[in-house]
Amino acid sequence: MKGQDLSKLSASECQTQLLALLEEQFKLRMQHGTGQLAKTARLRGVRRDIARVRTEISKKAKVSQ
Repeated sequence: MKGQDLSKLSASECQTQLLALLEEQFKLRMQHGTGQLAKTARLRGVRRDIARVRTEISKKAKVSQ
């Protein structure tokens, strides 16, 4: 997910996206722990996507103040 895509989303859509990414991160961590994860780079990508979404949420919060 790119920052440009996130800037088009509303704050509630960003929250929904964040929850979905956190769930995916949890599932990937469990797969990694049990040795079932084939693409370990996906963990890094999801972590970075979470950071992007959180950054966008904080930007939107500052603008609305």
